[in-house]
Amino acid sequence: MQFTLNIPILCAIPLAPLVGSMIAGIFGTKLGGNRIGHGACQFVTILGVTIAFVLSCNVLVQVMDGFYFNGTVYHWMELGELNLDIGFLIDPLTATMMCVVTFVSLMVHIYTIGYMQGEEGYNRFFSYISLFTFAMLMLVMSNNLLQLFFGWEAVGVVSYLLIGFYFERQSAVFANMKAFLVNRVGDFGFILGIGLLLASTGSMQYDVIFSQNTALAAQTLPGTSWSLVTVICICLFIGAMGKSAQFPLHVWLPDSMEGPTPISALIHAATMVTAGIFMVSRMSPLFELSDVALSFVLIIGSITALFMGFLGIVQNDIKRVVAYSTLSQLGYMTVALGVSAYPVAIFHLMTHAFFKALLFLAAGSVILGMHHEQDMRKMGGLWKYMPLTCLMMLLGNLALIGTPFFSGFYSKDSIIEAVAASHIPGSGFAYFAVMVSVFVTALYSFRLYFWVFHGKARWGHTDAHAHDHDDHAEQGDDHAHHGLAPGQKPHESPFVVTLPLILLAIPSVIIGFYTITPLLFGTYFGDSIFIDIARHPVMKELEDEFHGPIAMAIHAFTSPVLLLVVLGVLTAAIGYLWAPKLPAKVAETFAPIKKLFDHKYYLDELNQLVFAKGLIWIGSFLWHRGDQKIIDGFFVNGSAHAVGRFAGVIRHLQSGYLYHYAFAMIAGLAVLLAWVLYAYLPFVR
Repeated sequence: MQFTLNIPILCAIPLAPLVGSMIAGIFGTKLGGNRIGHGACQFVTILGVTIAFVLSCNVLVQVMDGFYFNGTVYHWMELGELNLDIGFLIDPLTATMMCVVTFVSLMVHIYTIGYMQGEEGYNRFFSYISLFTFAMLMLVMSNNLLQLFFGWEAVGVVSYLLIGFYFERQSAVFANMKAFLVNRVGDFGFILGIGLLLASTGSMQYDVIFSQNTALAAQTLPGTSWSLVTVICICLFIGAMGKSAQFPLHVWLPDSMEGPTPISALIHAATMVTAGIFMVSRMSPLFELSDVALSFVLIIGSITALFMGFLGIVQNDIKRVVAYSTLSQLGYMTVALGVSAYPVAIFHLMTHAFFKALLFLAAGSVILGMHHEQDMRKMGGLWKYMPLTCLMMLLGNLALIGTPFFSGFYSKDSIIEAVAASHIPGSGFAYFAVMVSVFVTALYSFRLYFWVFHGKARWGHTDAHAHDHDDHAEQGDDHAHHGLAPGQKPHESPFVVTLPLILLAIPSVIIGFYTITPLLFGTYFGDSIFIDIARHPVMKELEDEFHGPIAMAIHAFTSPVLLLVVLGVLTAAIGYLWAPKLPAKVAETFAPIKKLFDHKYYLDELNQLVFAKGLIWIGSFLWHRGDQKIIDGFFVNGSAHAVGRFAGVIRHLQSGYLYHYAFAMIAGLAVLLAWVLYAYLPFVR
């Protein structure tokens, strides 16, 4: 049965997860009296996301057949001449994001059945992840900046709830507050960019804004000589830096591992952290007007890709390794945006969503099999006990490092080639960063794989539960009980956990091969992404060099990129399989660098010192000086004192003596008579 792009069908896509979330969140919790159980909650939420996924796939088919939609669904209010509407823009960029978001969300919902079984907040968790899916769909389907900002903030609020799901733990509360506050820094820039666009164009509708590109390019920021469009793009990208965890606003993402593992796959693989990448791609008609803004994007992405990858090498928590991998890959996507290769960024967003969700969920399967142990130093030799999880982790890592014919290869290599062909200022540093990151990615990915699944078993000893306090504090552990007791053995996860791994592994392996030609070198994106080919011919140069996915993969065997991949894997094998004492010696030799990495470049300390303590000082200053001294002291108490003093003076005029009042009346009459004489008798003047 074929549907057309009409409003009821489009509305059903975000509303189906919302309805499921409301049913589970109200009737499945204390809020509604716990009227329905676990089975009903998981059923309604999974049904809602399934409906959204099926309809999204149908929308994608319709869009590929040429059916687009750009219209208002609901007229909210009018402010003067400004119309505030809720509307949808359905084009290839939106349809792609809808399918990716709903598919990964569906896999996470199914996975949650097994992973969160027996948790006290089981129904609440399903409600949260379904609500998150609704918020993300509203973000990507919007046709105006108002609705985009609503979805932008909504995913932030729900991520706050998910990261702090174990709210009884202080570390979880700290992590969700950190994520919330750091994102507010980025959102301040984002809303400034939206405000400048509204002031300059008089609208928040995408099509109206883009139709005024020529006028925007000619304007300067009032009172300065700065290009207005450059300032707008940088402000918008600052918002993306917070949401998509770009340096230096990346500090919230590793700590967000405090939440349960399923949300790591949902939030940090395919949805929330890619919102910034999507937004910049959507606003490509603006970014194409400013090489300064593109250069800024490029440099920030390069720093993130390189320096966050280094931190993945020293992590011992299995989830944090994957988290720093996410940071590095987000840097790759941002680099692609900076060289005007927007289709390549979206292509890597799509492939990364599948293999990164696979890696997070596979890490969760390991955690389940190890009785909620996350420290890789207490693992080893798990391939014998968890063969399916081992295979899924291997496939995910092969895709991540860019193995030829895997999905990650096609998207990562396209980014590297785009950077090599670019002449945007900063592209030289960007090329160095992404090339070094190839080696680093292979190193930390297979460090995890070899350390967890191969080598000597390091679990089941008497000290298995005796975590060092600092290590325990760093872990995003999901449960209070950790590790295998003496005599216990790891076990493979149940089918409801491994099924999503298998379903995610399929696109992680093959989707890049089948989609690179239409997405990058065909007409798939159409006018949903704009590139000024005359000024930024990167995509044209890539198309000229592309001779099909098979030829591209074969050519990789002669490129330095694959050599760096092999060197990274060999280095991991030497350090964590063949010579396990070597990493400790290297760490001792390069102790200052190791300390720098362990402290994450001291950025957390800097944030605590500058932002956290600074905000406390500002708050204290405003409280004492502003609230107590000025508002309470001057305006409130001061006005009361002034009235009292004034009353104390004039009360002497109310003496109660008749001759005082008679004197006042005579004096007043004399003054009035003098004024009349002066005003109406000229000879007096």
